[in-house]
Amino acid sequence: MSPASGPYAARVEFTADVVYHFSEDPTITRFSPHLAKTAQVKGAYVWAVPAHRACDYWFPRQCPRAMTWARPDSDPAEVQRILGPDSSRVHAIEYGWLEAIRTVELYVYRFDPAGFRPIDDTDEPPAVVHEDEVIPLGPAEPVGDLFALHERAGIQLRVLPRLHEFWAAVITSTLGFSGIRLRNALP
Repeated sequence: MSPASGPYAARVEFTADVVYHFSEDPTITRFSPHLAKTAQVKGAYVWAVPAHRACDYWFPRQCPRAMTWARPDSDPAEVQRILGPDSSRVHAIEYGWLEAIRTVELYVYRFDPAGFRPIDDTDEPPAVVHEDEVIPLGPAEPVGDLFALHERAGIQLRVLPRLHEFWAAVITSTLGFSGIRLRNALP
C-alpha cells in the first residue's frame, strides 16, 4: 500500500471558500486574538491562511522550513538551479525533523473568511487576520499523512543537513519564498 492511499492518505481538501488554521491541538472551540511571538506586525489577531498558502503549514508547528516557488517573473536559470527541472515548488526541511513529520498528528480548523483581512497588500497574501474572537465552522479535522499531501500537491519535499545554505540561495533569487520557524533550524 502506498503512503498516498489507505489509512495514511491525506484526508482533507483545501478550497478557496474558507480560511484555515493548523494546530496539533484538536480541542480548540474558539480562537481569541493574541499577539504572536514571531509576528512582524503589531496587534493581537486570530491568524489563518487562505487555501493557496495552506501547504506552508503541512508540518509540525515548530518545524523549520524553507519554501520556494517559481513566479512568472522568475529567472529561468534560477528556477533550474534551485527548483530543478521537474518542480515548480520546493519545501525544504532538516533531517532531524523527518520523524516528527512522519508521526505528528496535525489538525486543520476551517473559518468563514468574513471578518478576516489580508495581513499585507500583496496579490496573494500569506495570511489573513481577524481582530475578534472566531469560532471554527466545525471541529478540527485530522490532516493525515503530510508526505501524501505534498505528493498530491506536486510539491517536492527536500531533506537537507541544514537549511541555511538553501535559504541563502532562495532569498537572493527571483523565486517566491517563505520561511517559517527558521530560528529552530540548526546553526
